[in-house]
Amino acid sequence: MSYNRQSRGGRRHYRDDEDDRRRDIVESPQERLKFAIIKLGEADPYQEISTVESRIRELAPPDIYNLSESFHIGVTEQPYKIPFYAALLRLLHDNPSKDGDSFGADKNSLGKQILEEFWKGFQAYVDKLMWRETRLCIHFFAHLTSAQLISPESFAALLRSFTAVLDEFGVSHGRAKRAALCAAEGLMIAGAVLTLHEPAFPGEVITSIQTYTETTGSGKWIVQPVVRLHSPAVAVENADELLDTALIALKALESSSFEGPYPRPYSEYHPPDSSLFTLFSLPSVLVPPEVIELETLSSEAEESEIKRQEWPEYFLRLFSDDVTPDPNTPAGYAVRSDLLVMIDIFEVNRKEAARLLLEYPKWVAPGTFKPKPGAPPPEMEHLVNHDWQLESTLLETMLGASLVLPQSSQAQIYYDSLITEVCKLSPSTVGPAVGKSIRKLYNSLTDGLDVEIERRFSEWFAIHMSNFNFQWVWKEWIPDLDLAIQHPKRAFMRTAVEHEIRLSYYDRVAKSLPEAMHALEAHILPKQAPGPDFMYDDTSKPHHDAAQSILNLFRGRAKAEDVIVHLDTLRNTLESEISDTENVNSLVRIISTQSLLHVGSRSFSHLLNAIERYLPLLRTLASGGVTASTAAGNLEAKADILSAAALFWKYNPQMVAIVFDKLMQYQIVDPTDVVSWTFLHVSEVDESEADLRAPLNLSAFEWNLLKAALDKAIGRVNTARRKLAILRKEDDDNRARAKASGGNMDVDGETKPDEPVMENPALAVALKAFSSLTREQKTALSRTLEGFVSCLAPSPTSLHPNPKAREILTEHSWHNRANWGKEEWNAWETWGWYRHFCRAYSPYLRNYATTFTAVSFARFEGQSDPASDLLQKIWDVSTGQE
Repeated sequence: MSYNRQSRGGRRHYRDDEDDRRRDIVESPQERLKFAIIKLGEADPYQEISTVESRIRELAPPDIYNLSESFHIGVTEQPYKIPFYAALLRLLHDNPSKDGDSFGADKNSLGKQILEEFWKGFQAYVDKLMWRETRLCIHFFAHLTSAQLISPESFAALLRSFTAVLDEFGVSHGRAKRAALCAAEGLMIAGAVLTLHEPAFPGEVITSIQTYTETTGSGKWIVQPVVRLHSPAVAVENADELLDTALIALKALESSSFEGPYPRPYSEYHPPDSSLFTLFSLPSVLVPPEVIELETLSSEAEESEIKRQEWPEYFLRLFSDDVTPDPNTPAGYAVRSDLLVMIDIFEVNRKEAARLLLEYPKWVAPGTFKPKPGAPPPEMEHLVNHDWQLESTLLETMLGASLVLPQSSQAQIYYDSLITEVCKLSPSTVGPAVGKSIRKLYNSLTDGLDVEIERRFSEWFAIHMSNFNFQWVWKEWIPDLDLAIQHPKRAFMRTAVEHEIRLSYYDRVAKSLPEAMHALEAHILPKQAPGPDFMYDDTSKPHHDAAQSILNLFRGRAKAEDVIVHLDTLRNTLESEISDTENVNSLVRIISTQSLLHVGSRSFSHLLNAIERYLPLLRTLASGGVTASTAAGNLEAKADILSAAALFWKYNPQMVAIVFDKLMQYQIVDPTDVVSWTFLHVSEVDESEADLRAPLNLSAFEWNLLKAALDKAIGRVNTARRKLAILRKEDDDNRARAKASGGNMDVDGETKPDEPVMENPALAVALKAFSSLTREQKTALSRTLEGFVSCLAPSPTSLHPNPKAREILTEHSWHNRANWGKEEWNAWETWGWYRHFCRAYSPYLRNYATTFTAVSFARFEGQSDPASDLLQKIWDVSTGQE
């Protein structure tokens, strides 16, 4: 029987449909050519250029737009191929004769048509301020200028249009940095040709960039990765600022007549015949200004979207110059620049990024990196002989990008995952580089490494160990257990182990640690696995019966109203049992909150169900009493709820942050309440670890709570702002539509008065909500600032004053840090988190700089106090007042 036979009704069998589904999609010749251009050089870039050129010429008639788009994709998404795309375009400028020889080019050459179309795309990048694409296109134009396809005069004019950005009044650092890199890197590539036509031009560009960088000293000071609280100097060992390295490399190239490190495959081609070929002249370009919302110029400035503040970028150096490229040299700068842009572009596909990074040596001059083990000896002598280690270079670049302050350009998890992928592709060569990088960063902790870098380092370390069976030589760090308990090295070990437990489980991580780190006095491994600690679980504990009565109601899914009634009765009972010094309302709140969390402790979904079911109860507790009749919003009541939650999850810091986040999400507490609690009550959570908490200091745990609260307040404002913008647009459209559709003339030709348009009630509600949330954001930021000021410059009557907050600010004290104890390192870490708070939230702090300065710093006027002076300096730099 034939399964393919058609039935009488004409219906095809299912196999016919399956064959249709399996039929391959047929690519057009233009699509195949586009793919070939994009894949140029995957096997051998030097040999494939002529092959791709022939394929382009064979396809007639040429689709100029398709060819130009192919070059755009190649240039902006594969920057390591730019010199080879320039060589390909150089060949396409030649017009081959009938006997196969090329005799020059004219205005109708294929290459010139592609270049004219390519320029249109570049102009679109500039108009949209797509800086990365613009910068890479300038690299392409620079190579074309060196290949004698673009006139040097027009390319110099293009670079001048970017240096002009540096002279703009009030130019932001982000805009100036990107414009300076466009000009500097274009000059690095085409400097030799530009110098021949205009010898003074390189000096003009260098002077322009240097003049700008000299104004960024205060910004560099606030983001340098190694902290020196006693010194205003910005020179940092083992770290390089991006614009500074570009300027130093540019000066070095100028002194060497621009004999640069860039591959130039087109240099082997014959020069175009000047009698037949006219250089392409780039049209003039004006870099458009940054987009400024009109609201920022009006009294409604708070309603405009706040942009991320950009600072100078410092990249850490982990290895010596003979192991990895020195970015202050032309060759080193070129390598790091290529790797950074590749990492940035391929954020969408970390596996592909890892493969391309390990293949990077084939796109640079032979001898730049050491050959792979077992590779055959070179057939000819290398033009360069750097012999850098590729794996160490990749690790230094990836970690350097991930540790940029105050925020990396990509999500932190991307860099962590990318390092993992690179290790999986070549574990035998990348593994040792990872180990060396970890040891270098760990040893830097003693030398003042920024606290935010320490936090990111601990997270990466834990993630990396979890991907490679938690294999680390912890025994190397056993001698550091003799350091002060809050020493950065011990704090790092403690935090790293905590993160590892989150990613695995307690017993698995404990097996990977040496016995010396198991001891309680080591303060490395938690004394028990993460879990809840219900205060009233033990029958011998006071108020056990009261807690059980509430638990039974929760387990029986009693209504919230019934639980509230029961709490009123319980309150009257407890009043006769407790002493006069105890607060019965506070006790009832703590018992109720802990009982509810105990019911929800089995899983995350149990927690959410418990909170959502008993939201009326939680709101009643937060109102200041156990009855619904009390006034809403009581600070003491909210602090009790937060303390009860923190005590319940004191063995699982991650759950403390999660519960706090849910309490803010359901508006049981406000972000300001979390901020206040973090500064005033966090030291009361675990009495057994009081030596880690008091005098009051901020560690990574407290900072995470503060950050979550501030981000919640800011996120609410941003959401309300977007909703308000949509409603305002709808309202304006409705008004315009009503005015246009109704007309304003009656039948007699007389003008009618405009009919009033009904006010949009949703818009009024949104305005009120936005105003309320903005006040909440301002209060949260103000309370955070006030908390730091109280910690670091405490008055004699302050709670939890740290007596060392002022003493550690001298140079003598810093050089004597080997003898620092717990209080000194507590104070140093808190200073670090204050610096990070100011620089990370500077766009929002600037909106309220005048008010906050008057409230928090006016008390220090006329005083000569090193702590208040440093507080003011950090604040002024972060808010743009210095």
